[in-house]
Amino acid sequence: MALTVRFHEIGGPEVLRIEDLPVRQPGPGELLLRVEAIGLNRAEANFRRAGYIEQPRSLPSQLGYEAAGTVELLGPGVTRFEVGEPVSVVPAFSMNDYGVYGELVVVPASAVVRRPEPISATVGAASWMAFLTVYGALVDIGGIRAGDAVIINAASSSVGLAAIGTVAHIGGVPIAVTRNSSKKEPLRQAGAAVVVGTDQDDLVAEVLKATDGVGARFVFDAVAGPGVRELARATAPGGIHFIHGTLSGQPTPFPGTETMRAYSMRSYTLFEFTRNPGQLREAERFITAGLLSGGLAPVVDRVFPLSEIVAAHRYLESNLQVGKVVVTVGAEPRPTVQHPQAVAR
Repeated sequence: MALTVRFHEIGGPEVLRIEDLPVRQPGPGELLLRVEAIGLNRAEANFRRAGYIEQPRSLPSQLGYEAAGTVELLGPGVTRFEVGEPVSVVPAFSMNDYGVYGELVVVPASAVVRRPEPISATVGAASWMAFLTVYGALVDIGGIRAGDAVIINAASSSVGLAAIGTVAHIGGVPIAVTRNSSKKEPLRQAGAAVVVGTDQDDLVAEVLKATDGVGARFVFDAVAGPGVRELARATAPGGIHFIHGTLSGQPTPFPGTETMRAYSMRSYTLFEFTRNPGQLREAERFITAGLLSGGLAPVVDRVFPLSEIVAAHRYLESNLQVGKVVVTVGAEPRPTVQHPQAVAR
């Protein structure tokens, strides 16, 4: 038996329940993970509310994309990992099939990356959704180079902060955009070369000033909606506008016909990247090297124990955080798991 978080109805954080359930043995291509830390993501809150890009197929439902821990048991055909090895789980599956909110969880081995010992479980759980999202768009697709300016909105989110860190690590110019000017100083401390508070500043004027009138080569946009028009005016000719989220909840026009200059807008989700084994391995090398060197470092805002998963989700949705919300698992002793006791999926 092991503690697992599920929800039996669609709704707010209060629908989350911690249940003691039998542990399933991993099948072919799967492994059993002993979880030490879980990284919370907005996608999970949206999935719980049935407002995500996919809906829960049935209830009760599991959830969770991102975790770190050690390999407990290998399923048939899994040879890349060893029992006891520290690893992290990356978003490369549907939450209708797998979830990582629990003490012992089964995950596809294809969604697991090695976690060298210097990388703690908290860092391992806080890094992959954010840095993979950034890497896939700006590095793999965009081919960012030193000196390139990048506009990053929703900059205080874990993905926004990872974008600031990645752009700075490569030698680019991260331009952070936030609606709340009170977050300017934390964003500067996170490595932003320029911070624009749209409650006080003129976005286009500030970006053009920072880029000697040229504009940014990339926009890394988690908001979308009508604000893309202003972002387009701050983009350099030939620039690429990546849309990886729709926080505005409003229709998104294509402003290229209004500016009448070379301008590309591309929707992007990290799943087009993480479900390609070759690309994922390249990203794993880049991100792991960055974490080990200190060139990349996730910003963890607050850590909750698993027993406070409802409070953790409430905080996740508060928009008060700057960085990642992490949940730790296994602080209290648990009975030894009897692996032969398997249950059907």
